[in-house]
Amino acid sequence: MMEKKRHALRKLLEAVEHELLKKPNRKTLDRLSLLAGFQDWESFQEALHGVDDGESNYEVKRKETP
Repeated sequence: MMEKKRHALRKLLEAVEHELLKKPNRKTLDRLSLLAGFQDWESFQEALHGVDDGESNYEVKRKETP
């Protein structure tokens, strides 16, 4: 009987570990990026690993007067 409980507990722990290590879906990543001040996950990744600093998210396009 104890062996069945041990096996069940091991399976439960494996399932929990699998869920904890699972990568969030794209929608979740986009929402987290918005909280950090970026338009989407791609913009966040570019700022993190590239030369973009995220300021382009806040640029206001001005009309040029002739």
